[in-house]
Amino acid sequence: MLASAVLRRKDNRAERSILSGESSAEGMEFIGHFRRLTPLQRNTFLACFLGWSLDAFDFFILILCVNALATQFHERVSAISQAIFWTLAMRPVGAFLFGMMADRFGRRRTLILNIITYSMFELASAFAPTLKIFLITRALFGVGMGGEWGVGAAFAFETLPAEGRGFFSGLLQEGYVVGYLMAAVVYGTLFPIFGWRGMFVIGAIPSALVIYMLMKVEESPAWRQDRVVRNTLWRLLWDILSHAGLFAFLALLMFAFNSFSHGTQDLYPTFLQRNLQFTPGTTSIIVIVYNVGALLGGILFGTWSERFGRRRTIVLAALLAIPVIPLWAFSHSVGVLALGGFLMQFMVQGAWGVIPAHLNELSPPAVRATLPGLAYQVGNFLSSWNAVIQAKLVETHFGGRFPPVLAGTVLLVAALVAVVTLIGKEQRGMDMTKM
Repeated sequence: MLASAVLRRKDNRAERSILSGESSAEGMEFIGHFRRLTPLQRNTFLACFLGWSLDAFDFFILILCVNALATQFHERVSAISQAIFWTLAMRPVGAFLFGMMADRFGRRRTLILNIITYSMFELASAFAPTLKIFLITRALFGVGMGGEWGVGAAFAFETLPAEGRGFFSGLLQEGYVVGYLMAAVVYGTLFPIFGWRGMFVIGAIPSALVIYMLMKVEESPAWRQDRVVRNTLWRLLWDILSHAGLFAFLALLMFAFNSFSHGTQDLYPTFLQRNLQFTPGTTSIIVIVYNVGALLGGILFGTWSERFGRRRTIVLAALLAIPVIPLWAFSHSVGVLALGGFLMQFMVQGAWGVIPAHLNELSPPAVRATLPGLAYQVGNFLSSWNAVIQAKLVETHFGGRFPPVLAGTVLLVAALVAVVTLIGKEQRGMDMTKM
């Protein structure tokens, strides 16, 4: 009996040691992804990550200022939400224009021009004297915003090794969350001082850093290798048309995904301020907490997709968002809402974390900067009325109450993400360093 107990204790210690070793190995592997990169690969990825982060930073400044803009222009929330619509609706134009430029003239130069474009119109938004002018500046900002994701993702994945692509996919996509997080911090600390116009001025400033970084990196090796073959506009158009079926599927998939993210993000700060009367500071705290959850979810689910597959990982994350709805939409205390927001965005961005690698793996090399980005932004266009519809439903059918609309949105779009993902295919681990 004594010997048996001793053996059991030894077995338990050994099991704990093995589990600890596995956990430690996974942590080292997490860090090791960066250590295996060359300085060129590391700098390229960082430049693309920051470009996407600042793009999102500029967009979410608008999201956080909806209530202030409604007061400034003496309009209802549904009228101000037109600015969100125009930003999203114009993104396919930017994806097409900048994507075609990147496939024809190179990723690096196009990305620099792209960042200059969206920063310029972010700054112009700060000086809009009327709502009409403001809507025009946001539409033009949307053109710049639409180009960044496709060009940056192609540039990054054509430079990075195939090993660890799921991890880098999750991390790259969460540049969007980092941008939201930065916007929340700036909003919570500086909005009471500078107001909404100052927020848009601040949004345009950091882009100079990314442009400087891009000047220090080299062009995508895959693009340089095959630049002569792809150096005609008609060839690019033909390549896109010849993959019309794939494009239609990816656009539908991205419609579901954009409805998932924008349906849970765009009017949530307005809900906190309008229905619960939270101050900008309290709203900022909740937004920061749920963006930390989003950041962790995107990286972890992106990494897990290397082991469990792209599609299965997306479906799991999307469906796990549904049980979180009561905490996220129907709570009233700051702590519970922060927890609900953390879990909701952990799942939403967990699904999103797989997308950069998944879309680029599915796309033909010759149009890799155009096709995924354009499909992404067409999906954005199809879902661009989301905030307007949500706001009008709240105003006309629910007496100004946001929770039923927010909850119904998650229920519908989470199921849609899962179903559309399952009917597609995946090409996990394909070689993207060659054309």
